[in-house]
Amino acid sequence: MRVISMLVMLPMLWATIAPQYVSAAEITNTDETKIKFEIKDNIDMVGGIIQADQGALKNVPYDFPGYEPVKTPDELMREKVLARFKDKIAKTVFPEGKFIINASAYTAAADECGKSDGITASGLKVKESHTIACPPQFPLGTKINIEGYGNFVCEDRGGAIKGNHFDIYMQTKKQAFAFGRRNLTAEVVN
Repeated sequence: MRVISMLVMLPMLWATIAPQYVSAAEITNTDETKIKFEIKDNIDMVGGIIQADQGALKNVPYDFPGYEPVKTPDELMREKVLARFKDKIAKTVFPEGKFIINASAYTAAADECGKSDGITASGLKVKESHTIACPPQFPLGTKINIEGYGNFVCEDRGGAIKGNHFDIYMQTKKQAFAFGRRNLTAEVVN
């Protein structure tokens, strides 16, 4: 009788233990499907782009098709202010492809701008690595990529800004003097 009980119990025991063992084996994963993240505090993102020199995140796929970066309240406000210039941008004929600009740098100091509040011709406050003073043939709100320096937005004007002369905003005079005057390659990215 005990032998028969054991024969009945053994398949029942096997039926309860085996599926758990098999499902546990299925859970293990290979490196092919894992995404490895290295996350640190104080991640810097500018315009939805992770600053690579910071080393904050590596191997993070932010460049997939259809990715739309989350905009900060400051970026949304800037877009709203510059939206009033969209009609003028649409009617403007820009240089096709890449062109050479004569770039210099400026600060929001009173001796350079006549005032020191940092308010540009567009009504926005200057922003480093973003604001550029453009000649009149480039409407305010025009986005320009300067090779080796990134994307800038025409938000300012200036009395000496004519022809192919562009003025890049920098926070300190030391940075502006170090930049000097350079011929750079640029293109309109609107």
